[in-house]
Amino acid sequence: MILGIDASNIRIGGGITHLVELLRAASPEQHGFELVIVWGRSKTLSQLSDSPWLRKVHLPVLDMSLRHRATWQRFALSPLAHAAGCDVLFVPGGSYVGDFHPVVTMSRNLLPFELHELARFGWSWLTLRLLLLRLTQSRTFRRADGLIFLTRYANDVVMRTVGKTMAVTTIIPHGIDERFVLAPREQRPISSYNSVRPFRIIYVSIVDMYKHQWCVADAVAKLRGAGLPVALSFVGPAYLPALKRLTSTIRRLDGTSDFLRYEGPISHDELHAWYAEADLCVFASSCENMPNILLEGMASGLPIASSDRGPMPEVLGDGGVYFDPEKAEDIAKALSLLIESPELRAQVARKAFERVRSYSWRRCADETLQFLARVSRVQSARLKHEVIESQLS
Repeated sequence: MILGIDASNIRIGGGITHLVELLRAASPEQHGFELVIVWGRSKTLSQLSDSPWLRKVHLPVLDMSLRHRATWQRFALSPLAHAAGCDVLFVPGGSYVGDFHPVVTMSRNLLPFELHELARFGWSWLTLRLLLLRLTQSRTFRRADGLIFLTRYANDVVMRTVGKTMAVTTIIPHGIDERFVLAPREQRPISSYNSVRPFRIIYVSIVDMYKHQWCVADAVAKLRGAGLPVALSFVGPAYLPALKRLTSTIRRLDGTSDFLRYEGPISHDELHAWYAEADLCVFASSCENMPNILLEGMASGLPIASSDRGPMPEVLGDGGVYFDPEKAEDIAKALSLLIESPELRAQVARKAFERVRSYSWRRCADETLQFLARVSRVQSARLKHEVIESQLS
């Protein structure tokens, strides 16, 4: 079989990581694929490892605007897939307007499907864009032949909106890069920390309206006020309105940046070193499809305080202490439980570390290719049945 992959809208962040790691770990021949063809922009294709079974196809139009890429997908992709002899087309970007079948897509962004989270952005161009994405992805998911979800939670949320679909569905979580893997360290009592060497808390994530960084800052300020020698670093890019709210909060709570710091965006290639230097990981998002950052903290052997919303309990299980991400008092309580008990820190870090070992890119690649082959076989059997029915009639 031949597998086609439309990477025209895979450009940054988790989408790139997923595609790169999926193809790096893949063994297509084990699932009946002799060739994998990827259409994408030059920067995306350059990040894919070379393999004898992989053909990277760059077209100049895919380096252009969203309008140009959407037009290409609508009118050019299907003829290209047919001409290449593709048995199945994989569109991990989530939106598809072509007429090639069978096609398999993924649900990657949950914001368009959780309106109470979307409302945090008010009336804005971003809100409009996400509402349009809700419409286009819902249409894609109804018409797809195969649909991949990353968590059970995402499956349930999206399908409540989409309703009926012709797609075969499955749940295949992402993996975790081995460079994040660091066995849990010995946990020391908080009395061994001081203002010079504080207990270091790290929050890695884009600063955004549903990430609630300002609530975490308020919680840590409460702990400092109670005499605990803690410091918090925010790491990640930012949505400007949310960044303004965070920086205003930091100035109000810690004008000298003594214990609250926004570090800005850090290259993903360097993140594992930041986790390695931290004593605790906090994650306060209220809307996630697949919380990759939570996986990174789990793999890094850190005790974790996590939001109790979305798929976080599904992913973390009993490997952390949970809180309401919109209540600083509740966040402070969860952090205090961990900080003041090295035994609890050691226990949840060990459980999280054991749990995260099942999230491998090899498993993700095998299950994805197995599913793509299954959808191809189902479609082939359906077409044969239709031919027989037409002949009999």
